[in-house]
Amino acid sequence: MSKHNIKPSWASVDPSALGETTSLHHVPNLVNGKWTDASEKMTIPNPLRKSGPPIYTLANTKSEELKPFIESLNRVSKSGVHNPLKNVSRYLDYGEISRKAGNELMQPDVAEFFTQCIMKCVPKGHDQAMGEVKVTAAFLNNFGGDNVRFLARDFGVPGNHDGQKSVGYRWPYGPVAIIAPFNFPLEIPALQLMGALFMGNKPVLKPTEKCTIVMEQFIRLLHHCGMPMDDCDFLNCEGPVAGELLSRAPVRMTQFTGSTRVAELLSTQTRGKVKIEDAGFDWKILGPDVSDVDYVAWQCDQDAYATSGQKCSAQSILFLHENWAKVGILDKIKVLASRRKLDDLSVGPVLTVTTEQILGHVKKLA
Repeated sequence: MSKHNIKPSWASVDPSALGETTSLHHVPNLVNGKWTDASEKMTIPNPLRKSGPPIYTLANTKSEELKPFIESLNRVSKSGVHNPLKNVSRYLDYGEISRKAGNELMQPDVAEFFTQCIMKCVPKGHDQAMGEVKVTAAFLNNFGGDNVRFLARDFGVPGNHDGQKSVGYRWPYGPVAIIAPFNFPLEIPALQLMGALFMGNKPVLKPTEKCTIVMEQFIRLLHHCGMPMDDCDFLNCEGPVAGELLSRAPVRMTQFTGSTRVAELLSTQTRGKVKIEDAGFDWKILGPDVSDVDYVAWQCDQDAYATSGQKCSAQSILFLHENWAKVGILDKIKVLASRRKLDDLSVGPVLTVTTEQILGHVKKLA
């Protein structure tokens, strides 16, 4: 399929133009049901061509501009926008929104649209980027129909006396926050956002600046599929400003995906009112029984270097029995890894680690 002319009717950007023209797309905020801007802009450089045009600009919200977001979250009680006893029709509404959005993502042109948006701001191969779209579509399809309200299924226990019964409800938190990472700019925040919305929460979503354009377009898709404009807020800002929002607004739970350092800071700041998905260090162990050497070598290379290793399931270290060394698996992995190149995004650019640091690390391992 051509990567051109794939802009859906509801989209606000053509991904083929990102990083190719000086007429830059601008990503605004969304608060109280309206797309709004900030007093300053932030420019996101082209991660693949240092001398090329930037890929987009975004609202660079400052502390003094947080008031509308605080007021928006203040309007939501801790019983949420809906719950098992209030506005129950919204469970069915979100089942229909989820069905429509899942169907939309399964359309080849829409799937390619999001794939190209991902690849422009988070350099990863086409298969890896398309994988995010497919997982998100499958998630949305899974919750079509009645499955949203099934999430809120309660339980009852007979009491000690006639007419007495204990009932447990699955209740929303109310105002919540989602702080999303750069490595899966669609899959991770989309699934977290939908889970919050399904259960009746009012989320404010703060994606990382490097790839916020992906979730801007996803939110526009949700609006196209029937989501009310004021059901979620969308905040573009730097980390310290997001931290200030968590302190000043009545956020009752925060979902954070990112570094261990920031996770520890948020744990202290929120006094534990945070769900954390932080960095991983994953082992792969090859025991004494050797089989399917070519496949295992391919899988080791894929697990270590696909998406440049920027995923929590990436292979961080490999332990192998000497039997595997004897059949030359390390040489096979070396050959496979050496084929990766920036031209086809089978490996991404290294932006924050210097050559000196990389060589020093290799020397320590030698």
